[in-house]
Amino acid sequence: MNKRLITLIVNGDRHELAVAPTRTLNQVIRDDLRLTGTKRGCTSGSCGVCTVNDEGGRAILSCITLAVEWDGRSITTVEGVAEDGKLQDLQQAFLELGAVQCGVCTPGLIMSARSLLIRKPDADERAINEALAGAICRCTGHIKVKKAVARAVQVIADREREHGTQG
Repeated sequence: MNKRLITLIVNGDRHELAVAPTRTLNQVIRDDLRLTGTKRGCTSGSCGVCTVNDEGGRAILSCITLAVEWDGRSITTVEGVAEDGKLQDLQQAFLELGAVQCGVCTPGLIMSARSLLIRKPDADERAINEALAGAICRCTGHIKVKKAVARAVQVIADREREHGTQG
């Protein structure tokens, strides 16, 4: 099968890769770029463990997205969420509230919740439930995960009030 040369910007780093047109974004991220934080689960878009964010912060299921569709575009994986080695509010809340169990679903949950917080930093319980609806977690049953996302919303709101800034 003929490969196609594509450019992917992943976590701010530019990568030029020759990929078969049938390879998924998940395969390229994990196998070619060796960024294994993005998990491979159902491979049919049903479990959410493969979630990454596009340049606008939208949640993308990398297991059902062809890599060639992302030529010249940017994505963020869970490895790109922390800044300068410092956990973001959402990641810190996951740790503090025990929303991290076996770890298989955690990256996808963080990326789904991150997408929500980018689009709606003042998310309410309903928005949190909707954002996490496509992500499966057998260990926590989403209770601690939802509490962690709600805590991140509160931390962000408190910081904005303190600094008098928006978004």
